[in-house]
Amino acid sequence: MATITAVRQEAQAEPGEVAYWVRFAHGGREGFGRLEGARVAIHRGDMFAGAQPTGESVPLAEITLLAPTAPSKIIALWNNFHALAAKLSNPVPPEPLYLMKAPSCVAGPGSAVARPASYAGKVVYEGELGIVIGRRCSKVSPQEAGEFIFGYTCANDITAVDLIAADPTFAQWVRAKSFDGFGPFGPVIATGLDPRDLTVRTLLNGQERQNYPIADMIFQPHELVSRLSHDMTLLPGDLICCGTSLGVGAMKEPVNTVEVAIEGIGTLANTFVQCG
Repeated sequence: MATITAVRQEAQAEPGEVAYWVRFAHGGREGFGRLEGARVAIHRGDMFAGAQPTGESVPLAEITLLAPTAPSKIIALWNNFHALAAKLSNPVPPEPLYLMKAPSCVAGPGSAVARPASYAGKVVYEGELGIVIGRRCSKVSPQEAGEFIFGYTCANDITAVDLIAADPTFAQWVRAKSFDGFGPFGPVIATGLDPRDLTVRTLLNGQERQNYPIADMIFQPHELVSRLSHDMTLLPGDLICCGTSLGVGAMKEPVNTVEVAIEGIGTLANTFVQCG
């Protein structure tokens, strides 16, 4: 199950104050709202533009959390942390290096992800910070980029790593990262948060495997959004996975629990099941 931490109790966040947004299923319908302690205050309208509280709330224990957005695209960074670049002897890139994950790979917090039947090789976790876009964004400056970031979330960029170089004529990054379920993120979007002092921790079956600071990112969030917006238009709900650092590893047990924890945002927990 997803764990959500450090939640404020106020009904409406003041400027600069952290708020937590979720999407959920309850009673046969989907909705969204603000997390307030152990309840979700249901909202109507558009999460990214003038959402209004309905006055209703539901207990967190009675809902199923969904991935907090339905992104039109998922952009995943490669070689975006100094520590990992140094370990792999990769030069610091002059501009962001990235790939795309299919939106159909999205999975919600608490979901079980199954090994693809068509792939028998190594599958790895990658705990990451995710940026969620809140406004249509094209060709913005780093100084303007913060106005287009809705908030931040936890992401696990699951990868069928043996596929990437399986064909020497063509690197299969998109296929390796786009199997159904290979894009879990959540459990919340934290708004009003400055992520630069945060730390990403990844636990595999209860053992810490990753613990790295966001401050080590080569391209920090505002610069990253700016640069990407000069390549393509970013839309509300789009997800940017900021890349990972040291400690990526394979999921080898029959059933593997992976937790991506970022203090101030929460903990994304999913299982990876070795089918067959």
